[in-house]
Amino acid sequence: MDARDIILRPVITEKSTNLMDDKKYTFDVLLTATKTQVRNAVEEIFDVKVKSVNIMNVRGKDKRVGRYFGKTARRRKAIVTLTNDSNDIKIFDTQDNTEEK
Repeated sequence: MDARDIILRPVITEKSTNLMDDKKYTFDVLLTATKTQVRNAVEEIFDVKVKSVNIMNVRGKDKRVGRYFGKTARRRKAIVTLTNDSNDIKIFDTQDNTEEK
């Protein structure tokens, strides 16, 4: 299985962006992914050293539109902690967009 199939997307919330200061990054991962697979995928994609991986299952929430009920999709979330000597993961592009006129 390819590493980009395991890591689906980064989770960008207020709490997850605050965790980035402590070198902790949050990703949505494949429902069948293990901690070892997530560790290897993050190290391969971002070229960093992973200290630990915590994985949690997030159940779907009940939603209602009028008289119709449904559920949102369940997902699996991984919080990846990097080592102190590792590079940071660049989730946001911090280019300088100034143009000379």
